[in-house]
This record gives sequence, C-alpha cells and structure tokens, in this order.
Amino acid sequence: MPTDLETRVAVYIDFDNILISRYDQLHGRGAFHADKVRTLPTDGRESKARTRFQQATVDLGAIIDYASSFGSIVLSRAYADWSVPAHAAYRDQLLARAVDLVQMFPTTRALKNGADIRLAVDVVEDLFRLDDITHVVIVAGDSDYIALAQRAKRLGSYVVGIGVAGSTSKSLAAACDEFADYDALPGIEPVQIDELEPEPEATSAPAKSETKSSRRGSSKTAKAAAAADASAEPQAEAEAEPEPEAPPARRRRRATSESVAATQDEVAMSADQRGDAATGLLERAMRILHQKTDDEWLHANVVKEQMKRMDPVFNEKSLGHKTFSDFVTARESLVDMREEGQARLLQLKDA
Repeated sequence: MPTDLETRVAVYIDFDNILISRYDQLHGRGAFHADKVRTLPTDGRESKARTRFQQATVDLGAIIDYASSFGSIVLSRAYADWSVPAHAAYRDQLLARAVDLVQMFPTTRALKNGADIRLAVDVVEDLFRLDDITHVVIVAGDSDYIALAQRAKRLGSYVVGIGVAGSTSKSLAAACDEFADYDALPGIEPVQIDELEPEPEATSAPAKSETKSSRRGSSKTAKAAAAADASAEPQAEAEAEPEPEAPPARRRRRATSESVAATQDEVAMSADQRGDAATGLLERAMRILHQKTDDEWLHANVVKEQMKRMDPVFNEKSLGHKTFSDFVTARESLVDMREEGQARLLQLKDA
C-alpha cells in the first residue's frame, strides 16, 4: 500500500454528461438536444448551433490539471460514443493528455445510462484490482453516481467530484469528500451569459392600416438615415482605435489551455512559443495550489512538482535556464520570490 505521501489518482469522465451540462448551462435547459448538437456536420459549415457549441467548449485540460493537484494520475478514462461529431471534436485534446477513450457503442437509441453503468463498474473493479489508488475523481454531476461515490469511500479512497453548476446533484456533492464547480477551476474564465451571441430581434410586419403616404415617408426617412450612416462611416473608421489586447494574464491562460489541449509537440513549437507555454503553465499551477491550500506563499519545489504533474515535458533547462529559480526570476512580472533560509517561496502578484 502507498504511504500518505504517495497519492495516486484515477480520473473517470462521463463525457456526455459534462458536455451536455455545460451547453445547457449557457444556452438553457434542454438546448443541447433542441439544437441537435450531437449530429453537427463535420464539414465545418457555420451555423447557429456550431457557434453556440464553440461558446460552450469544455476545457478538459483544466479538469485534468486540477485532478493532478491531488497526486500522480495513474489512470484516466473518458466514456462516450466517439463516432459522434460533437464528441470527436475533443478526441485530440484528450489524447494529448493521455486519456483513454472508452467507446460506448449505441446499443439503444438514446444510450440511456450506458456510460453511467460502465464507469461505475470500472471504478469498483479498479479499486479491487489496483489497491494503490488513493483518490478517485468523478467528472459528472449525475445523481446516479451517489452510490458509486459512497462505495469508493467505503473502499478507502478519497472521492473528488467535478461538475457544472446548475446540473449537479446536491446529494452527489454531499457523497463526495470534495466537490469542485467547473467554473471555479483555475484557468477557467466563466462565460457571461450577456457575452453570448444574442438572438436576432423579430421585426414586426407593418400594420395593414398603414397608408401609402406613411410608407413613402418612412421609406424616405430610412434612405436619409442610410445616407447619413454612409457619410459618417469613413469618419468613424478613421477615429476608431485598434481593439486593445487581452491582459497578459488572460493571454497566458489562453496560451496554456491551447498548448495543453493541442498536440503538445515541443519540436514544432518555436522558442518563444515554448516560453509562453511554460509561463502559462507556471501561472496555472500556482493558481491551483493557491486555491487548494490558501497559502499566500508557495514553496518553489512544490510548484515545480505540480508543473511536472500537469506537463511532464516541462524542463527549465530546455528553456535556457540553469535552475528553476532562474526560470521564475525571468518571470518577475508574474511571480514574486523570496528566500527563507534554504527555502525559496513564490507568490503570484495578482493572487
């Protein structure tokens, strides 16, 4: 059996559950099925459903990074029908994080409870077969997993749940040792509802009682307004200033998410891109640790260990730094560092 310091984590993702929950959270209950997102065409044609699907993208990298804060991830699985276009869009992101894709063949039309039962069976089997698993992370919010969480706790595992607000059973959260809201995970920027694409306003037809003269008058008025807009357009373009860039911290978070979600090919990345990705990785690791411990200052070796868990490819020497302290010092705009005896402590400047 592992010691208390040798924590080993198993992650189980009910992919369909988390995808539908996120979509319905942003676009309204039942919107995922109403928009027929599951059968989106793969040819990339623009449509309202595709735009809404992109707005509801799930950052699975943030979920796996958070799970890694509990210990070394020794097993990770995602359950779905991966032939479905909406699911297939995430395959590269998951494979880049070494997640095992479990194919759920549609034995019934709705595949009801298929992933739930398979996931639960796998968790219990793994806990009996692999007695060194200390933490079980269940990524779902379905109340069907309450019995599973209770059984995993009885078998000696620390159970962590991750779900989307508004689609998570309170009883499931209570059955876990710890439950995290997806929107509250470090690196996730919650999408404001008013930022989403607004519905086109319906234009009412002119009343039948409208006279020809009034229609002619409104037509002239519309033409005059259009002419005024046309004359004002060049001036507005001249006065318009370029859109300000996103704040550095937001750019770093975006770069980290994209680099982790993509292929993570160190050879294909330029030196600047690898440096930006490492900076984003440092920030994300520190935000996770700050959230979990509430410590104002973090030990440098703990931060580096968390970064290695999130991205085993990370190596400060390949970025041109002799030590991890040199790597952090080069990012003084992001991190403060101080020494206490032999220990080096780090703190995010905007934490």
